[in-house]
Amino acid sequence: MTIVTCPNCGAKNRIDESKAAQAQPKCGRCGKLLDASAAPSGEPVIVTDSTFARQVLSVKGKPILVDCWAPWCGPCRMLEPTMKQLAAESGGRYVIAKLNTDENQRTASEYRIDGIPTMLVFKDGQLVDKLVGLQPKQAIASRLAALV
Repeated sequence: MTIVTCPNCGAKNRIDESKAAQAQPKCGRCGKLLDASAAPSGEPVIVTDSTFARQVLSVKGKPILVDCWAPWCGPCRMLEPTMKQLAAESGGRYVIAKLNTDENQRTASEYRIDGIPTMLVFKDGQLVDKLVGLQPKQAIASRLAALV
């Protein structure tokens, strides 16, 4: 579930990503259509096999870093605070997303995720960079800054 704030009335709406893939979500208070790919400020976007194309590949104009991880992976858990910090510091210049490779094997297979953590960087629907293994925050931030 993702929480999206309505740009019209400011109401916070819970959105189930799997249902948002089939139907455009609406604000529960005012009925305005919501952008389900918008993440709350400071939090990474959760992407799945069913939402990957809409939330990553269809985004134009800003880079998207997809953190491919699994709950059992120690280095992945060590990277989680860094991903949250980068999302909080993004200022709308880029998007941080998370893809659980155990639950979303189709996308992981498509992008040949052989080891985790792996970070895929997309811009305008194209894979432009790939970082494998635990990386320092500065290295990740510099790769994103080069694409902004």
